[in-house]
Amino acid sequence: MSASLADVHARVEHQKTALPVMYGAVDFDAVPERYTDDITVSAMARYADHFPPPPADMVERVKAYTMLGDATADAYAALMPQFGFKRLVDMLVTACDEGIDAVSDAPPELAALIAEMEKKPDWLDMDLVREGARLNRLPMAVTSPWMIRGAFLATFLNKYTALPMALTGTLSNSGAARRVNETATFFTVTTLPNALEPRGEGFRAAAMVRLMHSMVRFNVLRKVKGWDVSVYGIPVPQVDQMPAGLIDVFLLSYKMIAEGREEFTAEERAQVEFSRYRCYLLGLPEDLLMDTPQGIVDIMNARSASIREGFDDETCGALVRATLTAYLPPNQSVGNRIRNALERRLARLVLVKHFLAGNTQMARDMGVPVQPLDYAIAGILFPWISVKMALYSAALRVPGLRDAVDRHLVAKLRRLLGRYGHAEFTTDASAYKPAAAVPAE
Repeated sequence: MSASLADVHARVEHQKTALPVMYGAVDFDAVPERYTDDITVSAMARYADHFPPPPADMVERVKAYTMLGDATADAYAALMPQFGFKRLVDMLVTACDEGIDAVSDAPPELAALIAEMEKKPDWLDMDLVREGARLNRLPMAVTSPWMIRGAFLATFLNKYTALPMALTGTLSNSGAARRVNETATFFTVTTLPNALEPRGEGFRAAAMVRLMHSMVRFNVLRKVKGWDVSVYGIPVPQVDQMPAGLIDVFLLSYKMIAEGREEFTAEERAQVEFSRYRCYLLGLPEDLLMDTPQGIVDIMNARSASIREGFDDETCGALVRATLTAYLPPNQSVGNRIRNALERRLARLVLVKHFLAGNTQMARDMGVPVQPLDYAIAGILFPWISVKMALYSAALRVPGLRDAVDRHLVAKLRRLLGRYGHAEFTTDASAYKPAAAVPAE
């Protein structure tokens, strides 16, 4: 690992002196209620029988990172009182698109953020990243449009991690739709050719996501009544970036271990490096970015086992229901209404199968009952999606067709980005809700 545990603790504590406007009142020696070292009361409890306990060093590392924000992006977000959030966004976009020299009187905090993102880690192989992006274009173009809502629902199952989403306006249907489409936009745009290179679209999107999360931290810690650090810890800590960024390679690694495989194939390695580098650009510390199947499974499970189980219907249930009922397409055409209705049915099954361990009663309790019609629709759509994936996969393996099919997929992704709409990746503090109504255990 690239940082000792002592170094991690020093980074966490340094936030208080480096950014007193955000972290000056935080007691970093205290352990927030959200953290637990008892797997039986954690978010991992229902899966504990399927996995061995995570290694002790990973458990301690995750515990430390539970209280770490994003020091570099946080410092830039802390300039909001001076520049205003729109000016911060505009300068960041210009720096990503044209370089830091294109920003007149660029603040040093912006220069530091861009320099950090442009620094290449020692393990980086951009050829593998490019290949990983190419391999991810197919599932992102064919499968993800039908799955993204269901995967997004999984982020709301724990009150300790979901509360920032509730505070920032995602409880409304329009807010939920915007967040789902922005998430879909980010993961889609990062798979485009050369998107993760400096000046690339994915590079800019990663920078924007980092700034958005830092703005949430800045606003919540300074302005939101009822946010209790002793209960919830730091808003959107680094470890909470892991599920969205690494879920695909976690599922791959889990499957490999079940099959008795310990080494990635060449294509799997490319996909892993693509996901790792995308997470790196999002600000995840390198020592959370494992590069072996067992390491990936262990660090993800260590994170899940560190979060106390807690489902609060006012927060979690409301977020799930708002997201499930949100209308995602850009207009009300007949085709879009039909697609939205079908995709919403699949979202219920994705949530239950992949994130509730098949517990349909739990889904019913949160107001998302799985109905026979859901299974009937899935029985038609899932095989159809599988056939499309197989046909595209076969065509991509034919030397004379590969480049043409890849161009077709890129064009398809561009159309999907148009469907998702323009992603602002911003947060409006004036729309925040107080946290006082959310009960703590």
